[in-house]
Amino acid sequence: MNYVLPILVVLFFIGCKENSEKDPTTPHNQQEQITFEQVLPFDTIFPVNDAELEKTLSIELKRKQLIEKKDDKAELQDLVIPKSFKKDEDLYLIDFNYPYLNESLKPSYVNFNEYMEETYLNLNRVEAEILEDKELFCDTLFINRFKEQRLVDYKVYNLNENLISVLMYKENYYSGTLHPSYTFDCLNFSLDRSVFMCYEDFFNQGSEEEMTRLLNETLREQLARGDIYYACWEISFDDFFDYKNNFVIDDNKVEYYFDDCVICPSYTGTYSVEIPLVKLLPVLKKYDHNPLIM
Repeated sequence: MNYVLPILVVLFFIGCKENSEKDPTTPHNQQEQITFEQVLPFDTIFPVNDAELEKTLSIELKRKQLIEKKDDKAELQDLVIPKSFKKDEDLYLIDFNYPYLNESLKPSYVNFNEYMEETYLNLNRVEAEILEDKELFCDTLFINRFKEQRLVDYKVYNLNENLISVLMYKENYYSGTLHPSYTFDCLNFSLDRSVFMCYEDFFNQGSEEEMTRLLNETLREQLARGDIYYACWEISFDDFFDYKNNFVIDDNKVEYYFDDCVICPSYTGTYSVEIPLVKLLPVLKKYDHNPLIM
């Protein structure tokens, strides 16, 4: 077995070299920050070939870009209070970070906080989901992993001081996989009225087909430029309908998030598609409570 480690190291550097040649848009310093030990732990069992190693490196870079993505937490520290919960059992680990709104600023923010408690701190439901979801593998690599893990973190964005958008992202580690699969929940909460807002609060009724077209137009533009969306595919109308409320908003764009393997395989693309607000003018709902109408 003494020859295995040298072979792995050689294959790793071959994979890195090919990856940098194929994707010159990836910053060189980002590639260097992902170490071999981070990507392929030596106590795992995995396919030993340079194609899989290159794919593994791409998955880890995609994950890193999501985690390091900037948001408005620093600017919203008086409004948004970080909370956490951790439960480490023999068969699973639950590690949640989630936001609370400061009720001392406005008592009606309790609406947001109660939703977070009911949705993310319902341990019986979380445990059941872990056991159920472990059968829904995407295209991740397989290893000898024993403990199921559900890790949750969030990004928060502010629009015109009238609305906060929260991205809740879940890292789901299942036994038998090397990398996590990602799922997303997006929440849009009106700070003025202390209510959650959905697709129909922002966009015209019946505009789902047009929004699907706009998303696919953006994907095609990325593919044509040779950007990171290689091997991705267009979103179907049915898939968009399932995810139509899964968006966050800032002052410049609406960003839709999709679970692993809905629009891209796990090893390429990104988890989201950004549409500039100017492109959305034809589908925006014109009424007083729409924070996108200023």
